[in-house]
Amino acid sequence: MKTLYLLRHAKSSWDETSLPDRDRPLEARGERDAVKMSKRWSQQHRKPDLIVSSPAVRALATAKVVAEGIEYKLKNIAVNDRLYAATVDALMTVIEALDDKLERVMLVGHNPGFTELAHHFDSGITHMPTCALAEFRFDAKSWSGIGQARPARTIFDSPKQSSS
Repeated sequence: MKTLYLLRHAKSSWDETSLPDRDRPLEARGERDAVKMSKRWSQQHRKPDLIVSSPAVRALATAKVVAEGIEYKLKNIAVNDRLYAATVDALMTVIEALDDKLERVMLVGHNPGFTELAHHFDSGITHMPTCALAEFRFDAKSWSGIGQARPARTIFDSPKQSSS
């Protein structure tokens, strides 16, 4: 069984318009939402074997808040440049190259790629708002070929939902 978690970064700040997109931090609501989602996570999901984050400040900050909340070691968060502004094809390349020893992997990144990938796996997911989490469980032994697989189970949650 392979489980893929897609976590869109939390709400970012637009206060400093001169900042490059990659350098935008989380706003206060984003930090609160990330804490909220990490609390829900710890009650409803199993800890990932690996967290992989986009290098963007807002994505990495989201990954760190969630990692702390689920007691995942911050030093074990992997940063992958390919998750920034990634297309579905780029995301699938990252996913299908994962080590098969890993059973549960969380990717932390951005729209529109995350919504498009979530929709690819479950047509009922048409939008991933900030800090939304989609979980896809596959009856598979390898990450290779996951792009053509259909999940055995899908869970979707976001900060504005009362529960998943």
